[in-house]
Amino acid sequence: MAHTAMSGSGTTAGDDPLQTAVWRLRSRACWADAAALLTPVTPAAALQRAALLAERCLYTEQGWEDAEDALRTAEALAHSDEERGAAACERGYVAYAATLLGVRDRDDEARAALGRAAALIPPGAPGRALLDFRRGLLAENLARAPQAARAAYRRAHAGATAGSDPLLLSFTWRHLAGLALRDGELAEARHGFAESLRIREELGYLVGTAPALVSLADTETEPEASRLREEARRLFRLLGGVPTWLARQLAPPATGTAPATA
Repeated sequence: MAHTAMSGSGTTAGDDPLQTAVWRLRSRACWADAAALLTPVTPAAALQRAALLAERCLYTEQGWEDAEDALRTAEALAHSDEERGAAACERGYVAYAATLLGVRDRDDEARAALGRAAALIPPGAPGRALLDFRRGLLAENLARAPQAARAAYRRAHAGATAGSDPLLLSFTWRHLAGLALRDGELAEARHGFAESLRIREELGYLVGTAPALVSLADTETEPEASRLREEARRLFRLLGGVPTWLARQLAPPATGTAPATA
């Protein structure tokens, strides 16, 4: 089960001090603090704030009301088709997360919102790769259609590469690797998980590093597998038990294979 995915641009927006501060807080699981730095007076700021709070829902399983409030603001401020499409993409993501985590069944809402986003965001436009990725999540985890998910992840992977979005690329590597692992393609899975981990470490995306370590561990032999899991436990404790769902994968003894998560 793929629990989560990135929200937002996945970059620090160059040397912009505000965006650098937002990224640092986000990467350390301080989504509310990061969102508080943004004044939602423009469509871009409102959307970024909504994306941060949506991501918090996925990692902490809390903060749903704040995310919904931010989404309504982003939807109200959106004027262009791409802005409306981006807001719909975030709404679909929150609905997907609520369904996946058992908060409330919003499957139909997730499908409708992502479908609306697909009609508004043309192929090749900024935001299309993220939308393709999230449609892959829906296909894999709600529709149970791994082939459709793989096709969507590959489109997202190509888009992230073309758009120079390394964080999204770390997610596409990771989820493609998760599908490969389920198909018994161990070498392919190990490569994808290793690439995802490498990118996250280079970016300093601390909150996403522990899940990447756990998945890579499930493709390795001992003693490397245990070393990776112990490093994941250290980071998990450092961040105060976030992502919350990772606790189940870190509980000793490890059983089965860890899915491609955040």
